[in-house]
Amino acid sequence: MRNRGHAVGFALSCWLAVALALPLAGVANASSMDEAHAAYAEGRFTDAARIAESLGTSRGFALAAESLTVHGYFIAARGEKEGLFERALGLAQKAVRADPGNADAHLQLARATGRLAQTIGSFDAADRGYVEQIREATEDALRLDPGMAQAHISLARWHTGIVGKVGSFLARLTHGAREKDAIASLDRALELAPDAKDVPLQYALGLLELDEDEHRQKAKSLLERSIAIPAKDAFERLLDKLARDRLKALEAPGG
Repeated sequence: MRNRGHAVGFALSCWLAVALALPLAGVANASSMDEAHAAYAEGRFTDAARIAESLGTSRGFALAAESLTVHGYFIAARGEKEGLFERALGLAQKAVRADPGNADAHLQLARATGRLAQTIGSFDAADRGYVEQIREATEDALRLDPGMAQAHISLARWHTGIVGKVGSFLARLTHGAREKDAIASLDRALELAPDAKDVPLQYALGLLELDEDEHRQKAKSLLERSIAIPAKDAFERLLDKLARDRLKALEAPGG
């Protein structure tokens, strides 16, 4: 009986140790995620990616992918971009595998694939099936979260990118990309997130991609709207500079 009592006591002690450790692990993960978000907000995107990836969760992988995609697009030297986007793509794939129900994971997969496709060029991107993969990932995000404004933007820019490159007829014939669908998605994004700095910016860039001459005035108005929204973090300051540079180019003689 005494041995049995010792065994029960030992088992209970082990159970308590595990039970007490579980909330602490949750707190540690939450703290690390907060640290990753803080690094992102400060513009330390590679630090944010490192911290978020170390969590080994879908949310962490998704944030890591987003951080590297932003760093690769706005900050990295030309020769570093492809490698960063490939890493971001791998992290986004991990995020989706870790939790297929995470809409943001699918969105980051679409974004990383899109940036990599832009870097390697249209022909190589088509050979790798990236055009279809971008749309599929974006539609997966919208299926999981129809109210995600960023996913509507992603889908819209998929349409505008193809129409802008090959024209309306070939875009519709080869990929089912349509200008009217792009506009509908842009309108929906603006309806869902009227105060988000990137939404009017991306709306403007999408219009300019479709036809700069036809959409010049509306694009200028949208760029001004984006600039008027205060930047809340380092990423939005990068967006602000992009909007100001694009507006300046449009307003320049011959722009």
